[in-house]
Order: sequence, then C-alpha cells, then structure tokens
Amino acid sequence: MNRIKLLIVVLMVSTTTLAQRPPLQPFVTDTPFVHDPVVAFEDGTYHLFVTGMGIQHMTSADLKTWTVKPEPLMTVIPQWTHDSVPGFMHHVWAPDIIRWHNRWWLAYSCSTFGRNGSAIGLLSTRSLAHPLWNDEGCIVTSREGRDNWNAIDPNFVIDDNDQPWLVYGSFWDGIQMVRLDTTMHVVKGEKPRTIARRYNLNSQESKDTLPMNPNPPKNPTSDFAGPNAIEAPFIFKHDGWCYLFVSWDYCCQGSKSNYRVAVGRSRTVEGPYLDRNGKDMRYGGGTLFFEGDKVNYDAAGHCSIYHFGDDDLFFCHGYSVPLQGSSILVQRTVIWTADGWPTITY
Repeated sequence: MNRIKLLIVVLMVSTTTLAQRPPLQPFVTDTPFVHDPVVAFEDGTYHLFVTGMGIQHMTSADLKTWTVKPEPLMTVIPQWTHDSVPGFMHHVWAPDIIRWHNRWWLAYSCSTFGRNGSAIGLLSTRSLAHPLWNDEGCIVTSREGRDNWNAIDPNFVIDDNDQPWLVYGSFWDGIQMVRLDTTMHVVKGEKPRTIARRYNLNSQESKDTLPMNPNPPKNPTSDFAGPNAIEAPFIFKHDGWCYLFVSWDYCCQGSKSNYRVAVGRSRTVEGPYLDRNGKDMRYGGGTLFFEGDKVNYDAAGHCSIYHFGDDDLFFCHGYSVPLQGSSILVQRTVIWTADGWPTITY
C-alpha cells in the first residue's frame, strides 16, 4: 500500500480528516503564539513546528518575522492514533524534527491531558520546501496501568557512532531514553530507561540516593500524572559534551504557570547526566537554566537548542506578562562559561 501523502492530500490509509472550516490565509508576525517550538533549517528558510491542530507550521528567512502557514502540517490524522490513544482527536503535541541520512524525520505526540495512555508517531520527507510526508506509523506507546512512563515530548539525538536515540517523557517516572534502528523505530527488544526525574517515587534503583517522599505535593493539573513534574527533554551536543535540557513544574495555565528549564550534562548520549554540582539527574539533579522573570514572562519552558550560523540559539515558549499569560515564542543566544556550562540572558 502506498502510504505517501502530499502535505495537503489525504493519506492512502484509513484516516480521520480535520473538520471543515473556511479557507485560511497566511499571515506574518514577529510574535508567534506557540507551544513547544522546534526549528529546522533548509535552503535559507527556517521552519518552525509547534503544538496545534495537526501541528502548526511557520517559516522565516531571518528568525525575526514568521509566516504562519494557513494549513496544519497534518491535514489528516492517521487512524492508528485514535485506535492507540482513546480520546485523542486532532490536537497534536510537542513535535521534534531532525535531518538524518538525507531525510527529515518528524516525531509527534498523541495524548490526552494528564494521562499516560499516549503514543509518539513519525513522519518523514526528503524536503521541507516541497514535502511528500511519509506516515511512518508509531515509534512507541505507553499504556495506563502497564507503563510507569508517558510516551510524549519526543526528541531525537544521534550519538558519535551515528546511532539514533529517542528521548521522551513526562511525569510518572520521568524522562526516558531508548535506542532506535535505521527506520527511526525502537530497536527490537529494547526497553526504555529513566535518565532524569525530580525525586524518587518508587524506584529501588535510587532509594539510597534520592529519598522517598512519603507526602509528595499534589499535582494541580491532573489526578493521574503524579507530582514528578519533569518533561520536555532536549539533548544538545557542544564541545564534547551532551547537555540534557528538561522542563520542571507546570505548563499550560497561562499566568499561573511555573514552568522552567533545567540542565545537566554527560560525555555520552546515554548519560548519566550530572548537574553543575555533580548530582545525577536520575536522582533529582538539575541546574536551573531559564525561568520566568515576572516582567517579560511569568514562566517559560519546553525548549529546543540549535547551532545556526555562528550562534547557539535557544527556543522555548514563554507565558507573556504584557499579553496576560499568552504563550509566545522565546528566542535567546546561549553563552558558554569557561567551564562549559550554558547561560542565557533575559
């Protein structure tokens, strides 16, 4: 069966089409309203992909003004997503994109808020300018009652041996890592392992290092996710180090959000990742990197980082103080300290 689809053509598999709506027109803005931004660069154009109905797509020539595309990246949603994730419809979360072996690979999250019955799907294409998106199916799923982790917030990273890995996760037992094969699916027989958490909930592995918390704080946003408030991993390689960025605390509450970004580093993609004080992120470590200043942003998180031109650029979404908590694109230049730690200006 031919599973290739044009960006605006129906998949040649069983799918569900987005609801009919009036024709949309592209528009240009210097203040994109976004959640969970990731960026790709091809032939002089920057492509911004963010959470939205079918994944929102924007382009820019200068990283200053953005043209918002009138149609989502996915004008149809594969039927397998609805079969795998009860309650999931069209609101696709937290994409990630990477160029590897002459192909763009884009992962996306299918879930419902506060639950870990979730799936990470995969698309691929040769070109972003004129994409023929391949539906590559599912990379990984999590099941309520079966898995103590959540299959959302994917991030691809390639190690020094050209081996692809998937980093992902939210709440439950924290950030997961698993090895991928050449099709960007999980290597047969591989099981994910935890590489970062806030504190110990039930893991025997960490009981001597990270004390149990018998009275953890209540999660204010979900009765199911638990209080291990860590998600949105992104690994960035710089000067022989791998830096694991994560988001702590709670997003998606406008001005009441308290999202913030923390970081640790390792000499290898597989970890362990230690913070600036040498504490392992598996056992609660992490050095605060970026948070709301209560002047520009009440909170900020879910980041991505890239080397573009001569700079390392940090992107995330921030809950704007002047815009009453609306979530907008944040972009900053990363400055590296003499001992190799990232810093950022507000």
